[in-house]
Amino acid sequence: MGQIEQLRQWVNESDNIVFFGGAGVSTESGIPDFRSVDGLYNQQYDYPPETILSHTFYRRNTEEFYRFYRNKMLCLDAKPNAAHLKLAEWEQKGKLKAVVTQNIDGLHQAAGSKKVYELHGSVLRNFCESCHKFYDVNYIADSEGIPKCNCGGDIKPDVVLYEEGLDQNTLTGAIRAISEADVLIVGGTSLAVYPAAGLLDYYNGNKLVLVNKTPTARDGIADLVVQGSIGEIFSQLD
Repeated sequence: MGQIEQLRQWVNESDNIVFFGGAGVSTESGIPDFRSVDGLYNQQYDYPPETILSHTFYRRNTEEFYRFYRNKMLCLDAKPNAAHLKLAEWEQKGKLKAVVTQNIDGLHQAAGSKKVYELHGSVLRNFCESCHKFYDVNYIADSEGIPKCNCGGDIKPDVVLYEEGLDQNTLTGAIRAISEADVLIVGGTSLAVYPAAGLLDYYNGNKLVLVNKTPTARDGIADLVVQGSIGEIFSQLD
């Protein structure tokens, strides 16, 4: 049996699938990946992106943070691809229990997914640091300098920056979903970033599927490895 056929069979037979995804799910929608060969790390800035997207830099150089953030992190024209749409379809059919994602673009929800654990937050949510009023992404995109709330406070994206901890409720929900899953499909991630990559250790089943264009750090422990474009692979599934 071929790899796609094996994956199709496991999906068809299961009503308890969890999907865990990384940047590769979004790159097929045209959103750049930090770590890929043509990702943001190979472009020139005064500071590397990892520095700019840190809590320390945000506090010390908020205006410069926002200059980079508006330019590189807000991809508001991006649309869900075949992988996002298939996952939403499986959830509607009662097959998929949750999506756990490292992405911050909101494309899973745009595709129709309801149960999404966003480990690193979302660019679509922004809050005043003083009064906690909510602001949408367009407010940030259309503002200049440091976006300000009506109360005068600074507005911060609901995105987990480097040096910041993950939201505990989100993490707890993701761990529960993964630990209870029958089939765990991991897609579009090299599994190099912790703590997110460590979530695989909570999986108790025997149908761990890794879908990625290149080998990952966990290929050796997977029950099925499918190499290729996640959108193309998912579009071949029922």
